[in-house]
Amino acid sequence: MILGTAGHIDHGKTSLVRALTGVDTDRLPEEKRRGITIELGFAPLALAEDSFTGTLGVVDVPGHDAFVRTMLAGATGVDLALLVIAADEGVMPQTREHLAILTLLGVRGGVVALTKCDLVEGDWLALVTEDVRNLLSGSALESAEIVPCSAATGAGLDTIRRALAAAAGRVPSRNAGDLTRLPLDRAFSVKGTGTVVTGTLWSGAIDRESTVRLFPNGGTARVRSLESHGAAVERGLPGTRVAVALAGVDREEVSHGGVLVSNDEAWRESAVLRADVALLDGATSLGVRTRVRFHLGTSDVGARLVAAAGRVEPGAIHPVRIALDAPIVARAGDRFVLRTTSPAMTIGGGVVTDPQPPARRAKPWRSPGASEQLRLEWTAAECAGQGLALGDIPVRVGIPPGEVARLVETTRAVVRLADRVYDVALRSRLRDRLAADVRAWHKAHPLEAGLPLQHARSSIRASEVLFDDLVRELSERGKIELRGGVLTRAGWKAGSGADAAKIAEIAVALEAGGVAPLNVGELADQFGKETPALLRVLEREGRAVAVAPDRYYSVKAVESLLASLRGATSDGAEKTASQLREVLGLSRKYLIPFLEYCDRIGVSRRRGDLRSFHWKP
Repeated sequence: MILGTAGHIDHGKTSLVRALTGVDTDRLPEEKRRGITIELGFAPLALAEDSFTGTLGVVDVPGHDAFVRTMLAGATGVDLALLVIAADEGVMPQTREHLAILTLLGVRGGVVALTKCDLVEGDWLALVTEDVRNLLSGSALESAEIVPCSAATGAGLDTIRRALAAAAGRVPSRNAGDLTRLPLDRAFSVKGTGTVVTGTLWSGAIDRESTVRLFPNGGTARVRSLESHGAAVERGLPGTRVAVALAGVDREEVSHGGVLVSNDEAWRESAVLRADVALLDGATSLGVRTRVRFHLGTSDVGARLVAAAGRVEPGAIHPVRIALDAPIVARAGDRFVLRTTSPAMTIGGGVVTDPQPPARRAKPWRSPGASEQLRLEWTAAECAGQGLALGDIPVRVGIPPGEVARLVETTRAVVRLADRVYDVALRSRLRDRLAADVRAWHKAHPLEAGLPLQHARSSIRASEVLFDDLVRELSERGKIELRGGVLTRAGWKAGSGADAAKIAEIAVALEAGGVAPLNVGELADQFGKETPALLRVLEREGRAVAVAPDRYYSVKAVESLLASLRGATSDGAEKTASQLREVLGLSRKYLIPFLEYCDRIGVSRRRGDLRSFHWKP
């Protein structure tokens, strides 16, 4: 579990952490010289109380206004907050801003430490306590215990430990079975070890020798070794500080603001997000051209917000589209903070509701605060005929992988087919569209066998799985039939009605032609431009054979020619075309196309001018 400090500069955060843990989190020479925290500091705090026994990973953050960006990187992902307020100064500007940030980030509880209480009188301490209680009203720490203390004298330290243990006992533990994600706040090289990255493990677990992915480049690496709170471990657990030694990646490939995730294709970068946003009271409204800084985890990028109503106003939650200056890795449910750059101040924040919209100009969701089921419905509908992969749901909707099946089953507006989910209403529309396409094809091509499968699939833009399911349902309902590679209306027969008489006439003409029938062009001159299509009907019905593209034979004529060949080639000897011409009595005009037909159907094999024949018993 992670405990993050917060509070105004020089109110004693680092001194209190040192008194509680014995660790000096000011590690940089510049921090030692100036007496302030510039970078994040880390220390383990072991607690052994009835309400909670375990180790809290303490993230000590800077309080100076210039380092709020670093504070955000440390505060994002903490479970508990230790808000530090000096009793001799009381509430200060960064106190208010840090408390607002903790509230925006959804911190679930914590403790308020009134430090330096040894420097003030009891009456003053009571006034400051009352002021602090008023400040906490409506914030993430509204019910937090306020503990007077002194890092110098040790007064109140045991009370703080007990209060932190009580607060930790009320916080639900994180799910080790969730997807692994580690926002990176440090990266460095260690001789003999290689590249090492550190961060707070937000979700999931990370195992030694596992394969992970690193963003922003998206490459993979192997976890060589792990440390948590300074000790080597085989597995890093969610809600702990971890240092990860990586094999297969150079230090230069790891950037500040990067993230380490499980080797899962669901994790993808995006420069567009959907989110629910709220501005702090007193903040200026935001238009589509207003630029802000977007802070999520250790990421800090420029952004613009686009709301359906035009502007984002204080006093309400707005569904928005966020256009980022650079892509980041996010997940539905992530909390973020918005700040202005001039003047530098926190103005609001929100929750990611879709980390991977399909288009740069994707519209914001239609309402804020949508449930998991509703967001699954909207996302599946937006994925249209290609469907939403089950493996993408943990990131797109923001739930652990183990809860995907439950969510899909309880969301009536989606249906699962294989490893994807589809919008039920869309599936119904595509089913009706497919049946209509088959009817329209018959009307436009009455002599064709039916609607080709590939044409049908591309027309309705459905995945192969969804298309096959639609065909199955329509077939079971007696609406269509699948015949080879085409779809037809149930009971459909090409060439019915007036065309049937003409087909019969062409069949007679082929019979009359015998082994020297008219070609397609000659038949078309006699029977009209629909002749090629009518010949294909005869072929499908088994009443004619396309010996060559431009010449059809009656079945009787083909059988007669094949019988003659069989009788003349039963000795197995190879024959020349001239020898076969004598056998069949055909001119070269008819002989060569017929021999090539024999080659195609596997009766003969050609070797130069010779052919051998292979007859089935």
